[in-house]
Amino acid sequence: MRGLIQLFGQLLTPAARRFHQALAAPELAQRRVHQAICDRLVMSEYGKALGIRSRADWQQLPIVSYDELEPWILRAGLTPEPILFCEKTSGSGGAVKRIPYTRSLRRSFNHMFCVWAHDLIQNGPRFSTGVLYACISPQLSTIDGSEKPGLQDDSDYLDAWLRWLLRPFLVMPKGLPQLRDAQLFQHQLCLALVQAERLETISIWSPSFLQVHLNYIQDHRSRLQQELQHRISPNRLQCLIEPDIVWTQLWPHLKLISCWDSAQAADQADGLRSQFPEVLVQGKGLLATEAPITIPLIAAQGYVPVLDEVFLEFEDDAGCLHGLHELNLAQSYNLILSQKGGLYRYRLGDRVRVTHGYLNTPCLAFLGRSPAVSDLVGEKLHAGFVQQVLNHLNLSATHFQSLVPVAHPPHYVLLLDQATETADEIAHQLDQELSQSHHYHCARLLGQLTPPQVLIGHQIPERLTLHRVQAGSVWGGIKHSTLATSPIEATLLQELQALSTLGKRD
Repeated sequence: MRGLIQLFGQLLTPAARRFHQALAAPELAQRRVHQAICDRLVMSEYGKALGIRSRADWQQLPIVSYDELEPWILRAGLTPEPILFCEKTSGSGGAVKRIPYTRSLRRSFNHMFCVWAHDLIQNGPRFSTGVLYACISPQLSTIDGSEKPGLQDDSDYLDAWLRWLLRPFLVMPKGLPQLRDAQLFQHQLCLALVQAERLETISIWSPSFLQVHLNYIQDHRSRLQQELQHRISPNRLQCLIEPDIVWTQLWPHLKLISCWDSAQAADQADGLRSQFPEVLVQGKGLLATEAPITIPLIAAQGYVPVLDEVFLEFEDDAGCLHGLHELNLAQSYNLILSQKGGLYRYRLGDRVRVTHGYLNTPCLAFLGRSPAVSDLVGEKLHAGFVQQVLNHLNLSATHFQSLVPVAHPPHYVLLLDQATETADEIAHQLDQELSQSHHYHCARLLGQLTPPQVLIGHQIPERLTLHRVQAGSVWGGIKHSTLATSPIEATLLQELQALSTLGKRD
């Protein structure tokens, strides 16, 4: 099997070679992809409406948000290519967006995968089984009969030939993506994962997606053991008997977990690293539903932009735009994306920082969303400040942290999966730390904000995820922000309070 994996790596060599050539000449690579994108724009209804005739007219294009493009997405006017389907994404703001996918956009993801896989085979762990779990998300929300189904699993980002090659190695329970019951989906997926003794790679988006299923296996280990009596080895059945499952014993061949590990996903990824100490937990870089932006390269020791598939513009804090080859070391920028599926000068809402260079190309670290602010009564809490506050609290045992505003009465609730201190102790410290913000301190003194609360329960992340899924978000792509900017629904808060109460009883 090792020989087959190396042969697969050789098949990917041409794509990797072209990509490294682009990294060596970033300005030329960006000019070429910019021209390819402009060619599509000129032929689209959108480009014609704006009077775009060539790349020289690029500056006439407005920088836009999703809301501004949505009417064009609904009328399929952004690209001359046929729309294969529209994929849902929630983003950190929670609103469901539909991103149109064309063959050209899917090829961009396919190219990104080829480069990434080649780097792992050449420079990463010594893979020997090839067995892969690629994130599968259930279709729990109602789908309009006129709406084409989106991606069933991560392999659908790939071209047909690559899917065909990978199919024998995928952990893919039959009929799983079609399940619309969340609990049944979770149970069937966990059964399949436990049976995958030779599992070597787990590729997901949010680390919380994997953590939720690890918690399910732990909490339902007796039921899983009974159902798998004659389907897995006695040694692996024994793993399910233990009060605390040792995950590296359940999956002894596991070598790689690929997931988001930046910004709000950093703590959750660190939680996976603590549970899988000998496994490479590799960050995906900035991989969005809209396009592949950056990918990790082991040789680069960082995240390089997918510069031969997407055109990137960078807005500094003064509002000036820069090309990729014009960026300054250690500077932060807002990303403006143009890709081959019909998004042109699209404000992605993400910030990056230049960390270092590799082969003449800047490496980019994902910092998070563009400044997020919660403002119930004028307190104006910024996401960056909240993250600093949480870093000062004693939350070393915590893998999930999210501060959410509550409208009635106005206050904040910190949601945690676990903690070593009591909720009251953490709440007191939280209030003191938040009071370093002038506006928050004034609001507390004036009684505009009541004291913050803390809810602790290992089922809280799962319940939040299911709530987002039921609202139409894609499970595998959900990101829980460190700071929510919209007040939490009262009914959902009551459910989380009940889960926290149950946790105290346990």
